[in-house]
Amino acid sequence: MEESDRSLVLVSNRLPFQLQEEGNEVLLKQSDGGLVTALKSYFDTASNRSAFQQIKWFGAADFPEKRWKKFKRQASPTGEFTVEPVFIEPKTYSKYYNGFCNATLWPLFHYFPSYVVYEQEYFEKYEEVNEQFAEEVLKTLRPGDTLWIHDYQLFLLPQLIRDKMPDVSIGFFLHIPFPSYEVFRLMHRPWKEKIIRGLLGADLIGFHTHEYVQHFLKSVRMVLGYDHAYRTISLPDRLVKADMFPLGIDYKKFNTASQQPEVLAQMEDITKNFPDKKIIFSVDRLDYTKGVTHRLLGFEQLLKDHPEWIEKVVFIMVVVPSRQIISKYNERRILIEENVGRINGKYSTLSWQPVIYRYNQLGFEELCALYHVADVALITPLRDGMNLVAKEYVACCSEQQGVLILSELAGAANELGEALLVNPLDTVEMAQAIQQALMMPPEEQRRKMQLMQQRLTDYDVHSWVNDFIYQLSEIKQQQKQEERKFVTPSIRREIIQSFHEAHTRNLLLDYDGTLVAYARHPREAVPDKDLLKLLATLGADPKTNLTIISGRDSQVLENWFKNVPVNLVAEHGAVIKRVDHTWSQETEMDQAWKNAIRPTLEMFTKRCPGSFVEEKIHTLAWHYRNVETELGFTRSRELLDTLFHLVRNGQLQVIDGNKVIEVRLAGVDKGIAARKLVEESNPDFVLAIGDDKTDEDMFRILADRAVTIKVGPGHSVAQYSIASQRDVIRLLHELVS
Repeated sequence: MEESDRSLVLVSNRLPFQLQEEGNEVLLKQSDGGLVTALKSYFDTASNRSAFQQIKWFGAADFPEKRWKKFKRQASPTGEFTVEPVFIEPKTYSKYYNGFCNATLWPLFHYFPSYVVYEQEYFEKYEEVNEQFAEEVLKTLRPGDTLWIHDYQLFLLPQLIRDKMPDVSIGFFLHIPFPSYEVFRLMHRPWKEKIIRGLLGADLIGFHTHEYVQHFLKSVRMVLGYDHAYRTISLPDRLVKADMFPLGIDYKKFNTASQQPEVLAQMEDITKNFPDKKIIFSVDRLDYTKGVTHRLLGFEQLLKDHPEWIEKVVFIMVVVPSRQIISKYNERRILIEENVGRINGKYSTLSWQPVIYRYNQLGFEELCALYHVADVALITPLRDGMNLVAKEYVACCSEQQGVLILSELAGAANELGEALLVNPLDTVEMAQAIQQALMMPPEEQRRKMQLMQQRLTDYDVHSWVNDFIYQLSEIKQQQKQEERKFVTPSIRREIIQSFHEAHTRNLLLDYDGTLVAYARHPREAVPDKDLLKLLATLGADPKTNLTIISGRDSQVLENWFKNVPVNLVAEHGAVIKRVDHTWSQETEMDQAWKNAIRPTLEMFTKRCPGSFVEEKIHTLAWHYRNVETELGFTRSRELLDTLFHLVRNGQLQVIDGNKVIEVRLAGVDKGIAARKLVEESNPDFVLAIGDDKTDEDMFRILADRAVTIKVGPGHSVAQYSIASQRDVIRLLHELVS
């Protein structure tokens, strides 16, 4: 497909458009959602629009199919987007959306575990709706298209699409927090496994903050065992990238809003209604995560601690209706209104009311007017993925006057560090921050606003979309490079030819999984006579310097290969035995660390029947190859997590190997040993082959002068990959033929 022929396919739970009947005509009107506003702003620019031939937007319809057919008959233009509604049976949609999405995922991901509803039927409907979305998207999706899926309602969709169309570019962006693993693990095991697998169907997974990325990467490791490096996850068949993309706003639109006549008129009305008064402002959807009641208590604390502000400050608080069908939201509304009534009853005078409360929607002009006249914006959610209100307020302060008080638990706090950051649960701290904001000198307000505004200008909504689309294409290119790594017959011939043409050669071969298949117990993986004969033939060639570089201990390697002319590297490089020499320890190593680590490994051995600890001179290893698969995997993730915390800031390294977890001193690895041996002989040709994570050090350090081959599936820094251990033996036979 030509670059210009590809489509951008956007998928979100709801369509950002509404169908409204006016007389005999059906009109398509854009909603006020942050995502559609952001993307519409981006694609309004001609250069951005030309990157895709067509932009399609899939989402659940909140209008009847009959009205949609009438609209289609009229053939009205739909602007920048081709609208693709997904019609879902109402009862199914309710159990999916009000059930699993907002009674399970929403409270759990916002750290309200006591609110979570665990209902199997809700999850089944969640799966059903995701499958229905997949079915509709696949009707028009083509291999060269870019698919961008949005938010927690569609966690399963990336993998459902990947199963049917493996080569399509899939991006996923999460607009809410991704919780720590300790919270995420509270979900039923099958649910969390399906969610992680669903997300890993994407090529690029975006989050608002670095913290959310780290939580996700740990959950992937703990739930499915896939490791990561530099935010790139290595799956058996491809790479997946997880990264942060803090959602921006259309900065210019908000910064210049005060120049519009409608906004100016609204500003005049507000200042006329509250002459000589400081204005504190907040706007939120009705939601228990927004911390509205705590905010009211913080304002009440200010009036209690600083009675001098009575009749001199007013708190305009707007709450936007949301999810009224869910009982928790109606309870929250009642609680908010009770607190507003109590505070106003306690502090009001005949000429002054401290809290002006509105429960309705705000238009753009009125919102910007309130942003502009507010002396203080009080934005204190208990947990929030980003919070664009904070950014919009900063952008609207065109005269750089005003103070933002922001919850440190909102994603926006990572970018808006000059705001007064508060613990949203601490009403005393909040009251102190309001007092500080009300008393802040104009010069300090200007300095803080200037810095925040510059940051929002540098990474606005256009930067956000560009960054995501660019990184999605980058990871796709990286995946294609990985696919080209497989040792084809022509590459095999090149390797054999280079080997034979070289006057001097170094062969560096891992043992387990490379020269022999894995055994139930390490001591059972003994080399047979055919392998010994093959290695002896290779090692006897005066042009060839043969090395077995292994995690095995020195005694085992010496017993097995005492009659073979081969260099032996034991315990991943801790000790080396060159041909016709004795073992040499490369550096003096204190083994006292073992006493701190051994009890942990022994404890996990007791908890995991079939596992055992192997102690080498410089390494401790916990093997779980003989453990029941699910138990072994679960315990290994727990042990990894325990060890990472145990060795933090120490001189130890934890290696997550093939059914084994090893602990060794940092600074000792196969890469350092391999480089030393190669530099000693300075050969014309170097070939390094291995299958495990410990071999990556060797591949990495020899990248500029060796042919490196990874055995088996999975991402590797090696130049090439080969299917299996048997293929390694075949290649070695061809080298001596």
